[in-house]
Amino acid sequence: MTAQAHDIKAIMQDLGSKAKAAAQVLSIAPTEQKNNALLKAADLLRQNMPKIKEANSKDMAAGEAKGLSASMLDRLMLDDARIESMASGLEAIAELDDPVGDIMSEWDRPNGLEIQRVRVPLGVIGIIYESRPNVTADAAALSLKSGNVAILRGGSESFHSSHAIMECLSEALQSVDLPQTCIQMIPTTDRAAVGEMLTMSDTIDVIVPRGGKGLIERITQESKIPLFKHLDGICHIYVDAKADLEKARKVVVNGKMRRTGVCGATETLLVNRSVDMKGIIADLIEACCEVRGDAEAQKIDSRILPASEEDWGTEYLDAIISVKVVGDVNEAVQHINTYGSHHTDCIITEDMAVAETFLNQVDSAICVLNASTQYADGGEFGMGAEIGISTGKMHARGPVGVEQLTSFKYKVRGTGQCRP
Repeated sequence: MTAQAHDIKAIMQDLGSKAKAAAQVLSIAPTEQKNNALLKAADLLRQNMPKIKEANSKDMAAGEAKGLSASMLDRLMLDDARIESMASGLEAIAELDDPVGDIMSEWDRPNGLEIQRVRVPLGVIGIIYESRPNVTADAAALSLKSGNVAILRGGSESFHSSHAIMECLSEALQSVDLPQTCIQMIPTTDRAAVGEMLTMSDTIDVIVPRGGKGLIERITQESKIPLFKHLDGICHIYVDAKADLEKARKVVVNGKMRRTGVCGATETLLVNRSVDMKGIIADLIEACCEVRGDAEAQKIDSRILPASEEDWGTEYLDAIISVKVVGDVNEAVQHINTYGSHHTDCIITEDMAVAETFLNQVDSAICVLNASTQYADGGEFGMGAEIGISTGKMHARGPVGVEQLTSFKYKVRGTGQCRP
């Protein structure tokens, strides 16, 4: 083992042991204490806006020099509004009910045993994410509210921004007499730290990866710890024969163009053959969106470029959309279940029977009727924020908020019963 590898291992083991010790304290911390930490952190984010923006400017300059795409730079950028959004998100999480200790169900047995199923924290959560520095605040806050200790590994692109945010979180924990080790950030950008983190099954209970396909694939292959996987956001909108076209025009443009670099952005538009799509296509092109379509879609507008087979399975995260003409809702469902990533998919229709077919048969974490796919967000779901969108089916699915960051245990109370 090289000296550097030994140092990384020592750093990670130290983080893990401190996290495990903090988890014992945080798991029984009163709700008021956790909420006060969140509210103090929100205040500190606002007070330190200039410092956070200065740190972010370093990351932005480095990102531009590195040649990051416009969508990646958009994810990375922090301004007053986005910092305020982070602070407001912490306050919203503070207002949520504390899931820890919630009695999910209870019953008595004929032998007199009293049984309860009670929510408990997962323990220590390792969160690995790329360029979005706001994840530092969101992930830490959700972990704290749900009684979980967090070990954060932000991307190298957001190193300075994330550490500036982290300073606010640490000061907030200290102000309410909670261990600062309830939230820790890996202090190096060395990729070896991620590799070491994925082996720490004795101190980390679950890994939450947020990032591109390469990151997710690596973590899936290497992790010895259970994952909440956040895969590609290959999101679809299907415009049905009975769609309200004015409604469709607004929803499609918003779904694609509101923010092209988020996982809830629409990547593929499916159009019923009977629909006059000229207006929607024109709106997209006028919004500076590149449109790629199958042979039938290209007949709608001469500006539509030909789509390849690869387009149907691509998360562009850019001002690009693919368009395919389909015969009915069943063909749309088949396409989505074949090429989609089980993230978020939408139908625009006024036919409620068709809508129910779509909502019931599309195999995605979030299925939407007559609204933008960009509502795929824990904050918009009333969760305050999210630690990610889980596209798997085990334990948590869709936005992962405070409730999804808990497990449960059984409390069994007796009066001396012995099993015959």
